[in-house]
Amino acid sequence: MSHYSISDLSKEFNLTSRAIRFYEDKGLLDPERIGTQRRYGRKDRARIKLIVRGKNLGFSLSEIDELIELYENKDDEVPQLLVYREKLQLQLSKMEQQKTELERMILDVKVAERECLATLQAKGIETDDI
Repeated sequence: MSHYSISDLSKEFNLTSRAIRFYEDKGLLDPERIGTQRRYGRKDRARIKLIVRGKNLGFSLSEIDELIELYENKDDEVPQLLVYREKLQLQLSKMEQQKTELERMILDVKVAERECLATLQAKGIETDDI
């Protein structure tokens, strides 16, 4: 298939039509227009695939846009791959830092909950029923 409707792509990539139009508004997609109807080509489909993958990897839309530009310049793949690897390493580092912060917050919440339960028990409140 060389042309896709917005509903075709919505179903294929499990996206809403609104999300696809949003990506279009951000300049990530450029469908052909026939009257009020949008017709997406193979390039748009490939871009949606990259957008979904980028979102799954935690990249922002501006980062995804940069990655799409890398993929569309096929003159020399090595510089593209080096930039992509650098972005992946930065993303991984950021996510590991967020994970560390989240683990610390989880411990803080557990400590606060234990303190709360101890205070309730000291006041004669049975915490098994709560």
